[in-house]
Amino acid sequence: MKESFYIYNNGTLRRKDNTIQFINENNEKRNIPIERVNDIYVMSEMTFNTSLINILSSKGVTVHFFNYYDFYKGSFYPRETLLSGKLLVSQVAHYMDEYKRLEIAKKFVEGAAANIYRNLRYYNGRGKDVQSFMDDIDCYKKGIPKAKNIQMLMGIEGNIRQRYYEAWPVLINQEIDFDKRVMHPPDNAINSLISFVNTLIYTKILSEIYQTQLNPTISYLHQPGVRRFSLCLDISEIFKPLIGDRLIFSLLNRNQITERSFTKGLNYLHLTKEASKTIIAELESRLKTTIKHKDLGRNVSYQHLIRLEAYKLIKHLLEEKPYEPFEIWW
Repeated sequence: MKESFYIYNNGTLRRKDNTIQFINENNEKRNIPIERVNDIYVMSEMTFNTSLINILSSKGVTVHFFNYYDFYKGSFYPRETLLSGKLLVSQVAHYMDEYKRLEIAKKFVEGAAANIYRNLRYYNGRGKDVQSFMDDIDCYKKGIPKAKNIQMLMGIEGNIRQRYYEAWPVLINQEIDFDKRVMHPPDNAINSLISFVNTLIYTKILSEIYQTQLNPTISYLHQPGVRRFSLCLDISEIFKPLIGDRLIFSLLNRNQITERSFTKGLNYLHLTKEASKTIIAELESRLKTTIKHKDLGRNVSYQHLIRLEAYKLIKHLLEEKPYEPFEIWW
C-alpha cells in the first residue's frame, strides 16, 4: 500500500537511480522507494532539481509544500496521465450550465450539513448539550433545496458553519478562545489548528483526484480561480466534519494539543514541530481507519472514501448515476 511521506528536516531531495533519496544537513542519506510513495509533504527548506521532478512526474507522485508557519504554499501536480476529453467537456458543461452547477453545489452543502449535524448529535448523546445548535442547523438545512443561486447557497452554508463553530466551546474540554472562524490569516490558536488540518485534507483530496480523470481546477460550489485546485475545496466540505473536525476534537479533548503546542511569541499562530508531527500521525492513522461500506459491502478506509466520492461525481457528470454525497451513518 502506498504511503504519504513527510519531511521536516532541511536538506536535498534528489533522484537516485530509479528511486528518490533525501539527504539532510548532516549529509545523512535515506532512500525512499518510490513504489511506496503516494505523495510527499515538504515541511521544511528543500533543494531539488529537474531530474527529481521528472521521476516524480513519471511515477505520478504529488508534492505538497508548507512554510515555517505550517501554511500551505502550493503543490507539484504531475502531468496528468488519466486523460478523458469526454469527461473534461462534461465537467466544463456542468459548470457553465447554471442549473446543473447549482444542483451539484447543493449536494456538497447537503453532505457537509448532514455530517456536521451528525457530529453534534454524537456529542449530544454523550452529555454535551448542543441540542439548540442542532435545531438551528436543521432549520438552515431546509433552505438548501430552495437556494436560487450559488451566492444564496454559500450564505446558507456559512450560517450552518457559523452556528456549528459556536458549539465548539461546548464540545471541547479545554478552555478555548474561539467564537468565529478566521482563515486569512488565522487569528488565534484554534483557527491555526483548523487551518492546518483543513489544508492537510485539501492536499489529500488533491492527491486522490490525481488518480482519477477529474480536472481539479473546475468546481461547482467554490468559484474556480487562479492558482488553486477549487474542486478540492468542494469535496473537502464533505470530509472536513468526518476527518478534520473529529480529529481536532480528539486532539484537544485528550490534551494531545494544548496551548503549549503553539509558539507563544508568535501569538500562538505557529504550531511546534512536535505538535505538527502529532497531528499528522493521528491524521494518517484515521485515514487508514476502515468502515463497512453500505453499497460496496466491504471495508474501505477513510482515504479511499475520498476516491469513491470522486468516482461518484464522475458518474454524475457522465450522466450515469445522480451524485449523492457521502453522509456519516454511524
